[in-house]
Amino acid sequence: MEEEWTPPGRDCGACGHGTCNEFLLALKAGTRKKEECPFSSQLFCQERPGTKRSDETVDILGDSYDFILHPLPGECSARKILLPFRPDLVERWDIHTGDIITGRPMGSGCPVQHVLRVLSASKVSGVIITHVVGPLFSRGREVKDLQAYHIIGFEGIADVINHSPVFGRRMRFLPAYCMMNLTHTGVVNLLLTRREGLQVKVEDIRIL
Repeated sequence: MEEEWTPPGRDCGACGHGTCNEFLLALKAGTRKKEECPFSSQLFCQERPGTKRSDETVDILGDSYDFILHPLPGECSARKILLPFRPDLVERWDIHTGDIITGRPMGSGCPVQHVLRVLSASKVSGVIITHVVGPLFSRGREVKDLQAYHIIGFEGIADVINHSPVFGRRMRFLPAYCMMNLTHTGVVNLLLTRREGLQVKVEDIRIL
């Protein structure tokens, strides 16, 4: 029963409500479903559209990749790090945690418009760390449209397919949620062994 389920208390805003308690009230009123919380189901995590399975080893073009980048524990997608073409907009528009932003990653070979939820935003550098959440979470909410941005990096848990991540090496990887199912490349600049697996950050992203 949905009434028996309790939100995780993260107050992330991804469901469209300001707090988990607000979402729970909407759930009890029958206006929302628990699956709209990214932490309650696999809708926007393991089973989200475009998620790559570990038993597949090539992308849509038949190109192989070294590893798949899955979300960090408790998160709904691998972290996507971006820099707007106009970094000053972070300060001018007061972009902050919980905001929904949209835009297309230009120059990297990706034609897809992304809907992103902000985890953090630096008013000094303009760098924004996000989750890809999809258009559902932009409905009925304020959206700040960056139009275009540079992809700075990705961070998540590596599922090794052909080669383990090597610090300082440019490697081929696939974000688990990638709608295009295209191999990305990036330079590995963080490796952290944790109980859930190998946490990896890759930067200087290109789709080759």
